[in-house]
Order: sequence, then structure tokens, then C-alpha cells
Amino acid sequence: MALLVSLAAPNAAYAQEAAAGRRALPAPFDAVFPQTEYLGPTIGVSSSAPNSPLNDILWRRSRWLRSHQISISGWVDAGYNASSSKRSNQPMTYDIVPNSVQLDQAVLQVQRAPDTVQTDHEDWGFSFLGLYGMDYRYTTAQGIFSQQLLQENKLYGFDPMIANVQAYLPRIGEGSVVTLGRYYSPADIEAQAAPQNFLYTHSLMFSYDEYTQTGVNVQTKINNHWSVLLGVDAGGDIAPWAPAAQPTGQALLRWVSPGNDNSLWGGATSFNDGKFTAHHDNLQEFNLTWSHRFTRDFFTETEGYYMDQWDAVKGGTCNFGPVTAFGGGGCGAPLPGMSREWGAVNYTEYKLGPKDFLSVRNDWLDDVNGERTGFATQYASWTVGVTHYLTALTEIRPEIRYERSLTGATPYDDGTRRDQYTFNVDVIQFF
Repeated sequence: MALLVSLAAPNAAYAQEAAAGRRALPAPFDAVFPQTEYLGPTIGVSSSAPNSPLNDILWRRSRWLRSHQISISGWVDAGYNASSSKRSNQPMTYDIVPNSVQLDQAVLQVQRAPDTVQTDHEDWGFSFLGLYGMDYRYTTAQGIFSQQLLQENKLYGFDPMIANVQAYLPRIGEGSVVTLGRYYSPADIEAQAAPQNFLYTHSLMFSYDEYTQTGVNVQTKINNHWSVLLGVDAGGDIAPWAPAAQPTGQALLRWVSPGNDNSLWGGATSFNDGKFTAHHDNLQEFNLTWSHRFTRDFFTETEGYYMDQWDAVKGGTCNFGPVTAFGGGGCGAPLPGMSREWGAVNYTEYKLGPKDFLSVRNDWLDDVNGERTGFATQYASWTVGVTHYLTALTEIRPEIRYERSLTGATPYDDGTRRDQYTFNVDVIQFF
């Protein structure tokens, strides 16, 4: 039974969980949700192997994998949409081909998480996640198999979305994790991996910000209420060896309230000279997310961001592949001077039962100059969906969505409609 948490309750719960191997405040959200922790560093939280038949088989056959806690698992995410548009669902993402079945993600992940609960020795970890599917169009980074999208405009492709190593240093603060390689841009409520999201489709604001970074960052736990992340990378969705690469800073701060009912997570996600370079976006991005829980079963998260860059082109990073109705092909018109974007999204989550939860999302994006979507307009979208776990390894996510341009522009259905209705549903199968 869910209870409202008083100021005293988290302290008692923390003592119980710490004794059981957790060196952090209790998880704020019920395990039915894809996110059980507040956004930001989670040092002091134990990591277990994924619920995976493949990993179970491999661990039974390889004592070495099991003894080193190296897990191998994955999932397949496929979906269908019924749309009022006929040629393209953009700027909605990721299911951009209307009225069709699609393979969003087929993913294999190999990982070892460092043990950040203990404090008596250093530890190590690594993570590799390879993705094949239509979603690669949004995770691609210049210089990493990017010719599939930026030169050939393929609808489906492969992307090694995550590839990094980690070192856990327990004596820096109350524990620090250094990550070197390619990793998710850390700021958002939404994530690139399908199982980490509350809904099948993505908010407009998430669709047009950064996805991954390649560099080094350091997460440090100051205490149970404050953590910090500092990093340097090659720029959003850019490999260090790519023509558009340049040193880019990152600094974000996490705060959790004494009652464990509120959290703030935000700061500068990317900052450098802000100039569009080598046909690629160089976004300057600043994010802030407020999370508030009423109970473990009922909570809300609200994120806002501001982005800009100099001398960009309409529609963002150039795609020199064939022009298609679903998107891509060519390079947009120049936009001299500064281009700006503002965005906000709210998620409200409610547990319906042990296998179900309800998601309500309200979303707003102001693409002031048309630099991200190709249309200088404000957008709004409204989405309601339910996630149901058919089994521990299978989930289905139906939703209904409506979106529109608020200023009279016609960005939908290949530039012919002001608004769009969709029914979307996907199935995630873990293996």
C-alpha cells in the first residue's frame, strides 16, 4: 500500500536499505515504473544483472562471466502507428513513417556495473550497447558509422550507441564514477533505450536535443542530497575524430530534498563557442528537471531547456542522402546569426496495478528560427498512454497523441498539415 512519506520515514527506510546493501536514500518510485530513481548520479545504489534468459544461460555455462558479473542481454522493440498523415509523421519521433509497422530497436548490451555501494576498494565497469533499427536515425553521431544516415539516408541502420569504461573511486567525496567513451547525454527525463521510457513516442523537445556524447565525465556523490557531474566531450552527437568535433564542457548538479519527495537535476549540458561546424549542429544546451512524488505510485516530472547556436541551417545537421518523404536529404537554408529553441515537458505517472501504469504527457517546443525542425513555429503535443507487462519479459505500450503548430505553420505530413492525430503502440520483448 502506498503511503505519503514524512520527513522521518525516509531516514528509517534508509537505515533498513543501507543494512541490505544500499548506500543512498530509498528509491522514490515503485518498481513498476521504468525509472525508480531520481534523475542524475545514483552512486550508492546496487546494480543487479538484468532479468534475461540469455544471460541466465550464459551464466550457467560460464563461471567466468558470472564471477565477474558481466551480463549479456537485450531486447527487440517493434511498433505500429495509425496516423492522420499520409507521407510523414515528422516532426513526431521516432515512428516517422505513417500507418506502418516498424522495427524500432533490436539491441544487444554487454555490461558490468561497478559496485558503488561498498567504500573499501576501487572497482571497474564497462558498457556496450549496439542498436539496429529505425531509431538509429536519432542516435547517430558524426564519425561513428554516420554515413548510413548523413550520406545515404537509410531508413534502418546500426549504431553502437553506448561504448565506455568506468572506474569507481570510493574516496573522492562519498564516491565518484569516472566514465570514458560514448554515453547518453545525461540531462533528460526521456532516454534513447526504449525500456527506459514511460511512453512509446517521444516529446517534441526531447526529439530535437542531444542524444549521446563521447568524452569523459565524473559523477561525484557529495552526500545523500547533493551530487555533481562534470565532463568534457567532443560535442553533442559527434565523435572526437569527426570534422565537427571541438572541446565541449558539461556541468550538472543534483539535489534531493530531506523528505525524499522532491529532486532538482540540471545545469549546462553542453557549452563551447556554439558555431555550426562541418555541416553539423553544435548545440549549446541548458536543462532543468523538477521531480515531485505524492507517493511511490504517483509522481510528476517537469523538464525545461534552452538551446542555441550560431550560423546554423534550417532543419539542423545536414543529411546529404536522397530526399525522402519520411525525412532527410540535402542541407537546409542558412540561418545567419543566433538560432534559439525553448522547450518544456511534463510527465505525470500513476500506478494502476502491479503490472500497469498510466502516463500523461504535455509537451511544448518553440523552434524560434526553424533550426531544429525546419519550421519556425511553436508546437504543442498531448499524449496519454498505458504500459502493461504481459510477462516479466514482455511489455506493451498503447497511446493516443495529438499535436499541432501553434502559429499557423504546416510542418506535418511533409509540410502540408498544421496538426496530426496518431495512435501508437509498441511491444518490447526482452531476451
